[in-house]
Amino acid sequence: MPESFRAILVTRNEDKSQSVSETELTETDLMEGDVTVAVEATTVNYKDGLAITGKSPVVRRFPLIPGIDFAGTVLSSEHPDWHPGDKVVLNGWGVGETHHGAYAGRARVKGDWLVPLPEGMTSLQAMAIGTAGYTAMLCVIALERHGIVPERGPVVVTGAAGGVGSVAVSILGKLGYHVVASTGRPAEADYLRDLGAAEIIDRAELSEPGKPLGKERWAGGVDAVGSHTLANVLAQTSYGGAVAACGLAQGMDLPASVAPFILRGVSLLGIDSVMAPKVIRMEAWRRLADELDHEKLTSLSTTIGFSDIVPAAHDIVAGKVRGRLVVDMGAES
Repeated sequence: MPESFRAILVTRNEDKSQSVSETELTETDLMEGDVTVAVEATTVNYKDGLAITGKSPVVRRFPLIPGIDFAGTVLSSEHPDWHPGDKVVLNGWGVGETHHGAYAGRARVKGDWLVPLPEGMTSLQAMAIGTAGYTAMLCVIALERHGIVPERGPVVVTGAAGGVGSVAVSILGKLGYHVVASTGRPAEADYLRDLGAAEIIDRAELSEPGKPLGKERWAGGVDAVGSHTLANVLAQTSYGGAVAACGLAQGMDLPASVAPFILRGVSLLGIDSVMAPKVIRMEAWRRLADELDHEKLTSLSTTIGFSDIVPAAHDIVAGKVRGRLVVDMGAES
């Protein structure tokens, strides 16, 4: 009999109601791919929370194993780039949405979706960064390419106590930016300052309907919130500035005007982590290995076990999670 492994499976009934359960699967239950990986660590991202709770239609194929990122060891490969024993990382590519994902002991994926685990980094450390940290670095790279360097002025990070926000604050702070951290959790002020924030503002300053243009407050921003928050960030960005948008925690809408774009030359930089080309993925992971303060990863992350995934998914959607949730697939809780 094939060796079995634990997995979380999302299913949908005829009435389209969603259910989630822990089950035992074997490699014969996995989808097509040319590399099979032993999943050693994964994360619970906001998107994973939406997938498990059904709050948003993240899962688009049923039944499906959720989990959008993982790190582990190659068990078998028909892909020329990968061999048994290789340490790898995966982010995105529809894994956990249309292709079986990380919340299982094994994953079978396309080799083109994988990148090498950075030298000297463990699977747990990689997942302390995870898709959230990788996305944060994509935002930083986009801002830099637009000329938003520390000398240009402050940068704002919305949802600063969340997964993307925490890593963005840490990276930007280490690179010398004056970081303005926007959060709805005042109790996290010391945590955010320890990460590298120079100022803390209440998210209420940005979350309500605002004016088409406001006082110029920052040269750039990283926004993981969307909706009125992103509109207000844009309205308060200084001339020639730019904002990298990567999330929708407040909403998918953008109730803004063209004023920041045509009167101040502000740019809105869209960040997609799911289908990003391999070359930029490699750059992002290289820089994360070199530039992220890995001592701060401890304060950024909480390690949980496999059995904690579903409760954690509900907590992250409810806004109860600070920083990163790392799943040690070999631990119970």
